[in-house]
Amino acid sequence: MVRTQIYLTKRQRDELAAIARVAGKKQSELIREAVDRLIEQAGRGRREAVLREVAGMWKDRTDLPDFEATRAEWDRN
Repeated sequence: MVRTQIYLTKRQRDELAAIARVAGKKQSELIREAVDRLIEQAGRGRREAVLREVAGMWKDRTDLPDFEATRAEWDRN
């Protein structure tokens, strides 16, 4: 692990300490869990943005094979 210092407001520190007591965890553990959740959410958002950006990118291409005909042929075999 890498040591990182952060500044919290008094309210954030007090609330975090109370949650840590109830959960039986260290404040640093709760902060790491929160950061992990934020990273996961941001990653999902980035993936969704990329998918939206590329959606339909081949719709106007005329040099591609007829996928419906190819699929129909596969289904016959």
